[in-house]
Amino acid sequence: METISILAIGDNVADKYLSRGMMYPGGQSFNTAVYTKMNHMDSAYLGKFGSDAVAHHNCDVLDELGIDYSHSRFFEGENGYAKVTLQGNERVFLGSNKGGIAKENPYAFQDNDFAYMKCFSLLYTNLNSYIEDDLPLLHKTGVPLVYDFSTRWNDDMLRAIAPFLTVGVLSCANLKEEERTQEMMKLANLGVAIVVGTVGEAGSHILYHGNWYYQPSVRAEYVKDTMGAGDSYLSALLASLLRDTNGKFIAGSVSEMAMHIRKAMRAGATFAAKVCGMEGAFGHGIPLI
Repeated sequence: METISILAIGDNVADKYLSRGMMYPGGQSFNTAVYTKMNHMDSAYLGKFGSDAVAHHNCDVLDELGIDYSHSRFFEGENGYAKVTLQGNERVFLGSNKGGIAKENPYAFQDNDFAYMKCFSLLYTNLNSYIEDDLPLLHKTGVPLVYDFSTRWNDDMLRAIAPFLTVGVLSCANLKEEERTQEMMKLANLGVAIVVGTVGEAGSHILYHGNWYYQPSVRAEYVKDTMGAGDSYLSALLASLLRDTNGKFIAGSVSEMAMHIRKAMRAGATFAAKVCGMEGAFGHGIPLI
């Protein structure tokens, strides 16, 4: 791929809504590939699929959306899924199968996979993708790498992963302001160029080159389901940064990057509000299996 594009590597699941009797494609990496496409940027997905109806549906959705997944792995067994219910409009997780076949089978990346990765402007992955041992190999491609720590990290984990990252993402809604600042600074001090700290309805923060940026959340016209709000925010933010830097991701002076970051944060918040009006992460539901 010669165009500006994002490769999302990692988890795909079905979000099984027990309260609706429906299931929807999901998983942070899967969502990121889809949301990037929804933001009019080329994307692809590389992950692990099982052999059940969940896996078949997720592949069908990628086919329908025109998202390449040709370098994904396929294994016999149960695809990842999460059990979900709704309390009002808020999705509540009730448990999962921990990724199904994904937790038992390595990616076993080959030279052709690394050559494929080098065709993209940005690589994305996350805590739920069973990929930590492979991060040094992804880093060696020379393509900027984004890693979402979600809400679960500790100092040892930050120290182990930070050297391979260009962007680190922390979900900080459960932290006090001083705690959020401290945790974001830890990643920055470990050499991560852009640190994103999301705080749910309270908005988001970015730390770049010693400067702090804040974006309040955008009020959704109609909230149907908050599933995917964080992934949609980040996807739109990354797509905006890539466009404004012509695929370089970090380019120009600090003042130029400040302008790009503010614009990207607004794009992320606006898109997240739009996604909250969809069922599941982005629709495409089928009756619960």
